[in-house]
Amino acid sequence: MSHETLFFSCFILFIIAVLALDLGVLSRKSATVSFKSALIWTGVWVSFALGFFMFLKTNGHLIHGVNTMQDLQAQTQAYFSDLKFSGQYEQAVSEYNNELAVDFITGYLIEYSLSVDNLFVILLIFNSFAVPNEYYKKVLQWGVLGAIVLRLVFIFSGSIIVSQFHWVLYIFGGFLIYSGIKLLISKDEDENMDVDAHPMVKLASKYFKVFPEYVKGQFRHKADGVNFITPLFLVLLVVEFSDLIFAVDSVPAIFSVTNDPYIVFFSNIFAIMGLRSLFFLISNIMHLFSYLKYGLGVLLSFIGCKMVFEHWFKAMGIDNVMSLIIILSILAVSIVLSIAFPPKKVD
Repeated sequence: MSHETLFFSCFILFIIAVLALDLGVLSRKSATVSFKSALIWTGVWVSFALGFFMFLKTNGHLIHGVNTMQDLQAQTQAYFSDLKFSGQYEQAVSEYNNELAVDFITGYLIEYSLSVDNLFVILLIFNSFAVPNEYYKKVLQWGVLGAIVLRLVFIFSGSIIVSQFHWVLYIFGGFLIYSGIKLLISKDEDENMDVDAHPMVKLASKYFKVFPEYVKGQFRHKADGVNFITPLFLVLLVVEFSDLIFAVDSVPAIFSVTNDPYIVFFSNIFAIMGLRSLFFLISNIMHLFSYLKYGLGVLLSFIGCKMVFEHWFKAMGIDNVMSLIIILSILAVSIVLSIAFPPKKVD
């Protein structure tokens, strides 16, 4: 078994254990998630991410089984072609680990920031389908599990494509620029969507009988000997579909930071695992982040330009550390503007 496989397996087992604790034992007491519980678990997942950052900073070379200078050179050639070492093996490993750690935390920050935009969409879905509050938790539980599988497929298949066809990154970059500009010029979303016109609703309704009302948080219901899917299952399908669309932006964005699929996956998963608690934490104050959408638009455009014009960015000295500073600045400015200049209420 390779070092990557062993480490990846241990990481997945860790995620499963903590997820079971969060979604199972600790969340079983109540149908809804309190603000206090959401705050605690948001802090827990952020702490785990910061702890993993520190692990990478000190022992990141263990992921790929780097034990010699030859191993280190092979890894840098595969994923960090621009990384130049300034000393002997010990110093080189320290520089390598620092690069891994910065890449991880930058990717995590990008994914976590873009997740907030996805939370707006999820809340819109819940409102449009008139989902009772006590069912939010169940939909998000299954939504997180589905998102993990989608990211696993997206990231490692994307890594294979990028390793074989580097020019694909330019396509990713162009798409991110387009997405960023679209966010900047698009009008605010309506409070509701046309649920009957949604492609996932149409597809599911074509092949399954849909029960007309919610049934005690069930995804399936049997009535008069007939099997139905419930509206809650339709909601779950629409949430998973929205995450699929969201992944088309977020996954390429992290490939702008690193081509190492393991670092991309780790940063994605830590952000996704905190998505459920973050939703319950900020669902009642989302209106306070009115300018965040524009900040995310600028963020996506910056990342896209970094991918398309990578040689120019490198020539200007904009490395991943500088990119991290720029990303933090963009988010900070958008949040400060949202608080300082809240939108006027329409009577």
